[in-house]
Amino acid sequence: MRKEALKAKGIMTEYRLVDQNPTAPLPASSTSTTANPQVVGEFAPPPADQPRRRYAVAGTGHRAGMYVAALTGEHADVGEIVAWLDPNPARIDYYDNEAGRAGGGDAPARLPRYTPDRLERMIAEQRVETVIVTSVDRTHADVVDRSLRAGADVVVEKPLTTDAEGCRRIVRAVADTGNDLIMTFNYRYAPRNSTLRQVIASGVIGEITSVHFEWVLDTMHGADYFRRWHREKHNSGGLLVHKASHHFDLVNWWLDDIPERVYASAGLRFYGDANAAARGMGPRPERGTGAGADPFALDLRDDPRLEALYLQAEHHDGYRRDQDPFAPGITIEDNMSVLVDYRRGATLTYSLNAHSPWEGYRVSVNGTQGRAELSVVERGHIQLDDDGGVDLDPSALPGASAVDQVRPVEDRLVVQKHWNRAEDVAIPDGVGGHGGGDAILLKDIFRRDLRLHTDPLGRAAGYLDGVRAVAVGIAANESLRTAQPVSITDLQLGVCLEDRTAEHSRPAREGVPPGAAVSQRDTPSHQ
Repeated sequence: MRKEALKAKGIMTEYRLVDQNPTAPLPASSTSTTANPQVVGEFAPPPADQPRRRYAVAGTGHRAGMYVAALTGEHADVGEIVAWLDPNPARIDYYDNEAGRAGGGDAPARLPRYTPDRLERMIAEQRVETVIVTSVDRTHADVVDRSLRAGADVVVEKPLTTDAEGCRRIVRAVADTGNDLIMTFNYRYAPRNSTLRQVIASGVIGEITSVHFEWVLDTMHGADYFRRWHREKHNSGGLLVHKASHHFDLVNWWLDDIPERVYASAGLRFYGDANAAARGMGPRPERGTGAGADPFALDLRDDPRLEALYLQAEHHDGYRRDQDPFAPGITIEDNMSVLVDYRRGATLTYSLNAHSPWEGYRVSVNGTQGRAELSVVERGHIQLDDDGGVDLDPSALPGASAVDQVRPVEDRLVVQKHWNRAEDVAIPDGVGGHGGGDAILLKDIFRRDLRLHTDPLGRAAGYLDGVRAVAVGIAANESLRTAQPVSITDLQLGVCLEDRTAEHSRPAREGVPPGAAVSQRDTPSHQ
């Protein structure tokens, strides 16, 4: 049944906030539940006789929650989950129970469940039309390749894959099958980022000559990458691939340009056992749950979702979500600097730090006629509780509602032309997590065939955008290995990064009114 919140033109004005990692900040710009027409496109209502699209979720860790909430909530009228795929039955149980409750009952949904080795069987038996890939990064290439070849389209969480061979495998599958692949680059949809795109595209600051992009993760969110499977580079590609692919995609998209050459310098300088010993930290707890007051510990019992998805699922596979970030065995970096040359002549200087006292980012874009500066504070500081630990819900702490006068949570975009005063550019509110971009992205994923107008910002992303983004991180990792600049062409990723002849949109479904199909760029012929 279609939601009452859908208006006559298919614009949904009220949203249920969707999943975000509980260690990540959720600033006010992300918490609106009302659609702003400046950032949300118009969508036609689905035809009454249009069948719902059949989706399977591959990987039922916390990241799957955003898609499960969408398909059992706002987008249940156009799509349905018909199967789960994960090696851990307890994590499937969690989402199956969620789906059952969303359907209005007290019992689990009891949807069919499969293990990864039965992916093709799942697609055939359940007539799966699209596989949503939210599994561990190193599995993406395998799951995407096999899903496409089994006849399904794919929606894949970032990063597309972790290495050059993964890129080649996915590119071959796209070319061989002609099936569709959507990349979920939700930061494109954050209004602050799309507003910067508008500024650059308008030409107000001229031809772009350089970009400086600094991203800082605080010791609540940043430490989380060093607790989980991400801490091993063979699983995630390191933060230069897993996290920074978001950021490299933004720069590629802002500039509408192709990265060509990369040089990187990075190291593990804060987390890990050697750094802990050098700072005299002494013995550390093996895991966060039950460790007591410790600002670097995550107690899974403090969050019902994390407890159900991980603590109560450990006996199936032994995976611990709350490992000590100062334990041995960490192979990723926590301080990273990257220099990227672009085809049309611009240069990107990028830095990522994973142990900052505050969280946010700053982007400076220099052009031949002026400069644009985007400053974002997502969390101004981390407040400890009375016992010296970190609360996953800081709003519950005394004084937490007080505004930080020195570093308030805010988004600010300033543009200054040569020989002119600086001017603020208004940024509209978003909807949902990741800077207000999540809920808007989900509309483009699940209702893109119902779009009434082409998105002038070109926010929808496909496999070629995914390759372009991870290409920078893969080249950066190679540069770390060789201590030399790396040409992206030498990576032999299987596709020319500027070759738009290989792209096409999936045709609109039958019964959609003329003009309703969205024109998409860059779609192909356990988090």
